[in-house]
Amino acid sequence: MDEPQTTNEPYDPSAITRPVPQLLKYYLLVSILTLVAMPIVFVVHYIKYRTLKFRFDDKGIAMSWGYVFRKEIYLTYRRIQDIQVTKNLFHRWLGLASVSIQTASGSSGAEMTLEGLPEPKKMRDYLYSKMRGARGEIEETEVEETAKPVEQDEALVLLKEIRDELVARRKTQEGPAS
Repeated sequence: MDEPQTTNEPYDPSAITRPVPQLLKYYLLVSILTLVAMPIVFVVHYIKYRTLKFRFDDKGIAMSWGYVFRKEIYLTYRRIQDIQVTKNLFHRWLGLASVSIQTASGSSGAEMTLEGLPEPKKMRDYLYSKMRGARGEIEETEVEETAKPVEQDEALVLLKEIRDELVARRKTQEGPAS
């Protein structure tokens, strides 16, 4: 499938609350591949699809699903360590992707996997920008604009004076070289 044309508008995922309908088709294809277990696998995936909800706010991402066994995950942008976009054959055919978000929690897998999102690459870029912003990192161009001569810290000045005084005392104690 062709990638959607990009625009210069900023990406705002706050309007995304539910997965795209193609995700249900993907779940059906995955269920068919399980052959005998197809009805059970499809019911589990169908329930996940019907109950899957996303929420993006200024602090982080929330994802929840399930009726009987409800699962809710909330990740702050500050905790995000890595973001990966993966597409298998069926994903590419249906125009889908999985956005896996990893944290420093010590688990080997992703802490959260967002499925059924429109424009996953834009989502990845959005999450990276939020992740950097949450950590207080700023772009290099901003650093150049805000760079000003730094006044020396009083403690630093005092330490330099102490160092210079110690060096001078050592020289006087050693005396003139003979």
